Amino acid sequence: MALPFFGEYDYKIDEKGRVPIPPRFRNYLRDGVVLTPGPEKCITAYTLTEWKKMATSLTSTALTRSKMRRLSRAMFAMAFSTRIDNQGRVAIPAPLREYAQIVDEVVVAGANNYLEIWNKALWEEEKDISQQQVWQIIESLEKS
Repeated sequence: MALPFFGEYDYKIDEKGRVPIPPRFRNYLRDGVVLTPGPEKCITAYTLTEWKKMATSLTSTALTRSKMRRLSRAMFAMAFSTRIDNQGRVAIPAPLREYAQIVDEVVVAGANNYLEIWNKALWEEEKDISQQQVWQIIESLEKS
């Protein structure tokens, strides 16, 4: 079952590095959230269940040992487990904020079974690229 993470939400990060999670998603993250670097300079936020599924699928993939080490370093070394506070915010650790270039304006974007947290300017660039390519991607799926 896919989780209903969709839409985009604009926020500002506070002085303590906290970002609000959209109210409609908070219940799904009540047991905790895992934050990790995303591939396009964003932060990926997983529910604990989705994180475990993703971690299991990655570690059971047939990769050479060197590729598995690199994958593990990239995905797990900078992963942080955290909780949503009483005001519905999640504290983003400094290394992840630096990686994603998050200083002020933030976009929380739904991505089906996880959330992405973006620097607003980088999100606008990525959104434009994605919108330009989406139909080509859909059409390539239809041919499969």
